Amino acid sequence: MTSPHSPRGPAASEAPLPRHVAIIMDGNNRWAKARGLSGIRGHHAGVESVRAVIRRAAERGIETLTLFAFSSENWKRPPSEVNALMELFLMALQREVKKLHRHGIRLSVIGERNGFSASIQRHIASAEALTRDNTGLHLVIAANYGGRWDIACAARLLAERVAAGELEPEAIDEQALDDEVSLSGDAPVDLCIRTSGEQRISNFLLWQMAYAELHFTPVLWPDFDGEAFDRALADYQGRQRRFGMTDEQLEAQQGE
Repeated sequence: MTSPHSPRGPAASEAPLPRHVAIIMDGNNRWAKARGLSGIRGHHAGVESVRAVIRRAAERGIETLTLFAFSSENWKRPPSEVNALMELFLMALQREVKKLHRHGIRLSVIGERNGFSASIQRHIASAEALTRDNTGLHLVIAANYGGRWDIACAARLLAERVAAGELEPEAIDEQALDDEVSLSGDAPVDLCIRTSGEQRISNFLLWQMAYAELHFTPVLWPDFDGEAFDRALADYQGRQRRFGMTDEQLEAQQGE
């Protein structure tokens, strides 16, 4: 199952791949429940899917891959699950970062870090410092992140600059806000994938996904692999991206 509108565009083999792919990794708990396992076992199983998608994204030449690991709303989950997720996050930072570095992958974490333990904050800073100069895939982990929070923080920074006399209110436009939100140096999201059959974006990268193509799949996250990622890319390549233009304008643009 994909986005409800009918794709119509160039042949997939000829169409460009997305520069920036964002994924809402959903379905870990349902995967575990279907197998009579605890929810955290589903989250552990999902780690292998993370590895598989990172490998495939790097192989396909994707510039930026952003994974929604933990939303600002996820703190509402049972304390036992939250604690287990924090332990899993810390373990991943301890065990996976050197592998990413060996493959030239740059790691960034976006979100409100003050909500995490001092240990997790230290490991995030260390991981980013280690991989800062890598030139391969830019892997972004959204943790304690919310799209509204992101936009509000950007607006606050601009307001502070106005109050300090550094910026005129008239100078605040879309580009000024874009420069302050997370991932301002990366391409906007071209493709957003959500697993498990849910069809919403759940406060994820609201600004950055303004023109993203949406791909919804019933596959639960622990079952999502490189082949499933390729299917999502092929679906994207079959879309015609209008950006507000008509068919005739697009055809004229492509014929230039």
